[in-house]
Amino acid sequence: MKKTAIAMAVSLLTAAPVFAMEPADVDWSKVPANELVLFYPGQSTYQWLRSKDHKRAFMQTQDGQACVACHLNEEKVLGDTLVKEGRLEPTPVEGKNGSIDLNFQVAYDDENAYFRFQWKTLNNYAGTAHPYWRYDGKEWKVFGHPKLDEVVQNGEQPGIYEDRMSIIIDDGKVPMFKEQGCWLTCHNGERDNPDLPETADVKDNPLFKHLKKKDVRKYIPSSRTDEDASWDMGKTPEEIAQLKADGVFLDLMQWRGHRSNPVGMADDFNVMEYRLGDAGKNPFAKNWDKEAKQPKYMYDPAKFGNKSVKFEDIRKMPTTLIREQNAMPFDPNAGWQEGDLIPEYVVSREDAKGSAADNSQAKGEWKDGMWTVVWARKLNLANPDDKALSAGKSYNFGFATHDDNITTRGHFVSFPVTVGFGADATIKATKLN
Repeated sequence: MKKTAIAMAVSLLTAAPVFAMEPADVDWSKVPANELVLFYPGQSTYQWLRSKDHKRAFMQTQDGQACVACHLNEEKVLGDTLVKEGRLEPTPVEGKNGSIDLNFQVAYDDENAYFRFQWKTLNNYAGTAHPYWRYDGKEWKVFGHPKLDEVVQNGEQPGIYEDRMSIIIDDGKVPMFKEQGCWLTCHNGERDNPDLPETADVKDNPLFKHLKKKDVRKYIPSSRTDEDASWDMGKTPEEIAQLKADGVFLDLMQWRGHRSNPVGMADDFNVMEYRLGDAGKNPFAKNWDKEAKQPKYMYDPAKFGNKSVKFEDIRKMPTTLIREQNAMPFDPNAGWQEGDLIPEYVVSREDAKGSAADNSQAKGEWKDGMWTVVWARKLNLANPDDKALSAGKSYNFGFATHDDNITTRGHFVSFPVTVGFGADATIKATKLN
C-alpha cells in the first residue's frame, strides 16, 4: 500500500509497532462524519453542578440525571453564555469564541481503531508554540503563559500555548460518566477553578504526599471519601489501588500541537485519584537542569539553522525541540543574547516507552485555518492503565479541544457520547475491509 506524505513522515521517525493500516491511509470519504458541538464550560465544576447555584437542576444532577436531559442541543448557547464575564467566568479572555464545531470520524479493523478530527481554529496560525525559556541577559526565565493566567491577563506575559485534541474514555465502570462525562473530573481546587488551595496544604495532604504532587489535577469522585468529592478527602492508597484494579478509572489521551505532533504521537494518561501518566514515558519532558538553572538542550545550529529563536519567529516556523532531530546539549558559553528563546520542553519519539507510548500513530496537519488530526489506537490493549477498545463493545467518550493559546478549563468540551465498535451506540464506528 502506498503511504501518504503524513504516514511516510511518521514511519521515518521510528521503528514503532507495525499497524495494519496507517490512519492517513484510511479512505475517510467512506466513513460517516459526525458533527459535534464543543463548548466553553467556564468554572462549571462537579461541585458547582451539585450546588444550589446550578439553579433548578442541582437535585437532578445529584440524582445522576444526564446533562443532556436539560441541555440537549444547547451547546452553542451555553458556550456563548459561559465564555463571557459572569458567575462562572471571573477572568474572561478577550475575543474568545464560545464553541467550536468538531467533525469526528471513527473506523476500525481487526487490529486498530482509527480516529479523524477536524476543527477550525480561532487564529490564522497553527497553535504549535508552547512556553519557552527566555534569556534576559543574566538568567533563563519562563516566557509565555496560557491566556487564563494572571500574568497574561495583566499584560506581563504574552499568551503562548499549544493546540490540543483530547479523548477521554470510560468502559462503563466509572459511575455517572455516561450521564455527566468530563464534569466528573473537573473540581474546585484544580487550576483555574474556585477554592484553589495553597501549595503547602496540597503537599501536606496524605494523598498528595503519597503521590508526591503539589497541585490538584483531574480526579474522579470514586477516589474521594465525602459526598462532595473534595480534593483533600482522598481515599487511602490501598483503596485506590483496588478501585484501579477493578477498572474504576478513565483513559485520557491528548494530541498536542507542540509536544507530540512533530513526532507523530499523542500522549497517554489515566484519571482516578489524579491525572497520571501511563507507565513508561510520554514523548515530552521538561527541558530544564535544576542544578545548573539552565536548559538541558538547545537547538543544534548545524541542523536547525540557529541555536535559539526569537519571539517574532515562533508562529512563522516550527519551533519544537526534538532530541533526535534538531537538538544538542546546552552550551552555556554559546554567546547568548537577551531575548533568545529555547523551548520549555524537549520532545522525543525514541524516548517514549511502555504504555505511555501506545498512541504512536497520531498526526495533525493545519491548513487554511483547520486542523485535521488522524489517529490510530491498538485494539485489545492489555495494559492495566488503559481502557482496551474491543470489537463488539461500546464506550462512553468525551472530547475536548484547546485553542487560542489556552489550557486547563479554557478548553471546549463535549457532552458524553457513546461510540460502538460493532455494537449499538450513538456513534457507530465503520468496519474496514
